Formats: sequence, structure tokens, C-alpha cells
Amino acid sequence: MEFADLMFLVSSSIQSPLSDISGLLIAVRKECFRVICHRELLFNDCGDRVAQLLHVELAGPYSPSRNNDTRQEILIVNTHLLFPHDSSLSLVRLNQVYKILQYVESYQKENKLSPMPIMLCGDWNGSKRGHVYKFLRSIGFVSSYDTAHQYTDADAHKWVSHQNHRGNICGVDFIWLLNPNRYRKLLKSSWSEAVFGMFKYLVRRASLTEEKAFALLKADNDSDCITYSGFCEALRQLNLTGHCYGLSDEETKDLWVQADMDGNGVLDYKEFQQRIWNPTRSEQKDDGVLDDDHKGGEEQTIGFSVENAVLFPPEVEKGKWPENYYLSDHARLTVVFSPIRMPCSQLIS
Repeated sequence: MEFADLMFLVSSSIQSPLSDISGLLIAVRKECFRVICHRELLFNDCGDRVAQLLHVELAGPYSPSRNNDTRQEILIVNTHLLFPHDSSLSLVRLNQVYKILQYVESYQKENKLSPMPIMLCGDWNGSKRGHVYKFLRSIGFVSSYDTAHQYTDADAHKWVSHQNHRGNICGVDFIWLLNPNRYRKLLKSSWSEAVFGMFKYLVRRASLTEEKAFALLKADNDSDCITYSGFCEALRQLNLTGHCYGLSDEETKDLWVQADMDGNGVLDYKEFQQRIWNPTRSEQKDDGVLDDDHKGGEEQTIGFSVENAVLFPPEVEKGKWPENYYLSDHARLTVVFSPIRMPCSQLIS
């Protein structure tokens, strides 16, 4: 089966430098897509941020040999994350992404949907160096722009898309793609790893070594292990709990359960190393994709290849913000995708 190229024009939530108005928009070409469902997600947090979920199906002209056993549907999310005005809001931003992914997962289960491409678009208010970026990469999402230009996670300096209110330039606008052939970890496990990654960042920023981080968690416990009370106190000292933007009691308990590998109610040094300090991550290498040699017995579906991605104005593709550009404080990101057949993957623990 051959398909024509599809172009997704999905707007970031853009704030004009002349006003404080911001909003979300997903514009759909009716001759290309049929809208199956539209949902809105309210985060109900300090930033009053929102997200849109759009469930669409490719229209007839792009699937001339429609087979009943081949899904040709896509889930598209558009959002505008909170700006990290200070370090305490990093956790809020991570939680906003977690809520989006939980909502998408819930929508898929509610409607008994099989694996299909998922696209996350918008102003993420964070660069490739941030916790949100690392969280999405750990789950299997790829940045469409970086994929098109064969950039790695270390190439954060090669492009920008925003000049913020502080005058800093950075790359914050992404169209993320998760194809059905990507090995995907359980969402709660990936969330725990992301929060523990934030814990590690904070203790390293405080110049604590691995051994001192273990001692911080162990607190005044005489035995060589971490108790739940010591764990909670360390999170409070690092400002991850104890305030309205911090981890809830339920989230803290979930982290503890993920770390307590043998379920004996305490964490030894090995559990600390494997679950908190160096959690196993899915780094999205080539072995994270099912190739043709492994798709023999796999169910087939439709995914997308990234054909091209362009930022405008062109200066931002060289890591510079153009002078005298007043149309917006964001660059426009356009990505061209081509539908391709691929096998479905399964969730892995």
C-alpha cells in the first residue's frame, strides 16, 4: 500500500507579545481526516493549564486499500505547559505531562482502542535538557524535528523556537511522535523513574554524592536501610513534598512501592541504587523498535515516518533568534509525516 504524504499543521499555544491571551487550536483538513472524538483536559493546578485530545481517522484518499484489520487512526494532543518560574514548578510541569499520558491511556482503555500513533504538540516551556523531555523520551516518544534532522538528545543548542519574557532563547516547541512499534514501558514505572531523576538532580545540585544521598534518605536510622519515614523526610527537605505543588501522599506512597523491590518495607543500598539512583531507563535506541525481522507474528497497524520538519523564521534553525521579528515570540514548527505499515508492540514492565 502506498500513501501520499500527510502534513499536520498543529499550532502551539502561542502568546502574542502584544497581549496576555493564549489558547489552544487543532485545525483539521476534513478531506484528510475524519474526527472521531474531541476531549478537553483541565489540569486544575496552579497554572490553570489545559490540553486537547483529538481522535481522528485517515480519510479515504490516503488509504485506497482499506483493510478491516488495519487501524488508520491517530490520537493528537495539544497543550501549553506551565513556565518554570522557579524550581518548585518543575514537578508541576512533570505532573501535567503525567496527567496527559494518564488521560490518553484512560481514553484508549475506555474505548478499547488498539495501539495507534500518538502525537503530542504544543509549547512545552522546557528544553531538551529538562525533566519533561527526558520523561517523554523514556516512554518512547521522539521529537519529530530532531528525527527529521537526525539530531541527538545532546544537540539542544542547534535550534531554538522561542524567545521568552526573560530574553532567553530556547527550543520549547515540539511535535512528539509515539509509533505503535515502539517498546513502551508501563506509565507508572516511567513516572517513578522521572521523579527519582529529579531527586538525583536536586541532591547533585546540593553537591551530594551517591553515598551521601543514601545517608540523607536513611536519616537517623541506625540500621543500614531506608525507612518510609526517612524517605518522606528526605523528599520534604528537597522541596518535593510539603507544599501545594509537591507530591501528594498517594504519589509518595507509589514511589515507595516502586522502590521497595522485595516489599519488605525498607530499602537497602541495592534497591536505592537500582530504583532511585540509577533506575533502568528505556533510552529509545534502535533495539526499541520492532523491525521487519521481528514482525512475522505481530499484528499490523499504521504508523508514521517523519519526512521533513521546518522551523520558521529560518534563523532559528541555526540556534539564533532574528532581530526585528515581531510576528510572535515563538517560531512556527511544521512537520510532514508519511503513513507506513508497521507491527504493534506490547507494553513491557
